[in-house]
Amino acid sequence: MSRKFKLLSLLLFAIVALPQVTDAAERLKLATTTSTVDTGLLDSLLPPFEKKFTVKVDVISAGTGKAIRLAENGDVDCILVHAREQEEKFVNDGHGVNRRAVMYNDFVIVGPENDPARVAGKRDAVSALTAIAGAQAPFVSRGDDSGTHQKEKELWKEAGLAPGGAVPSQPRGAWYMETGQGMGATLTIADEKKAYCLADRATYTAFSDKVGLRILCEGDRRLLNQYSIIAVNPARHPHVNYIHAICLIGWMTSPEGQKMIGDFKKKGSVLFHPNAYQEARGD
Repeated sequence: MSRKFKLLSLLLFAIVALPQVTDAAERLKLATTTSTVDTGLLDSLLPPFEKKFTVKVDVISAGTGKAIRLAENGDVDCILVHAREQEEKFVNDGHGVNRRAVMYNDFVIVGPENDPARVAGKRDAVSALTAIAGAQAPFVSRGDDSGTHQKEKELWKEAGLAPGGAVPSQPRGAWYMETGQGMGATLTIADEKKAYCLADRATYTAFSDKVGLRILCEGDRRLLNQYSIIAVNPARHPHVNYIHAICLIGWMTSPEGQKMIGDFKKKGSVLFHPNAYQEARGD
């Protein structure tokens, strides 16, 4: 992204921030990944935005795949998601505009204390999944086309355990279960089943006192987890609240918004690392 474009974007944010553009009746529909809701981040980040712009944000919590489908149908005004390839396709296909990096964290592989697959201490996520599959130890997947599920499928494919075809698929067997639910619910089920699970670190941290799972594999650069925000293209869906979508993008990438993200902690840990204009890449 050029410096000129960055400055123009910030200028646009400053212009639309003027009080006269706001309307007390305005509502903004945001579809976002479950981790931003389950961790409580949006409960902290959105109220100051709503007050500043006199707008109410209606949050729809869903996996990234569903959030993008809602945006493609024009059912929401903006999305905050974490699956780069899907995001870029969404923009390239003309459904979204002004995609901006907001923050990042990472994924971790968690599991039961007894660690039957002997995953503890591994830094290679593919090796960890290979060990879990080899031991046929219980593994719980979100199975919901979320960004976390997409990352899991990428790792299974790299491990050579995603059979054939251009679209990655997961291994099958009694040891492998899908919940079709969000991250918090999936962690709870994994705990009940004494199973392994791929989770974003932020949601795991928020739920760590509710489950008996522990982090067993971390630190692999393939586990990087970048979040981005995108406005729905008003040329495709003229009814969307584009002005306030751009305001929200400006807010989340502004110095004030970025500081709030960086200051947000649970159990003494920073859950999301702000990185507007500096999208992190694991490759």
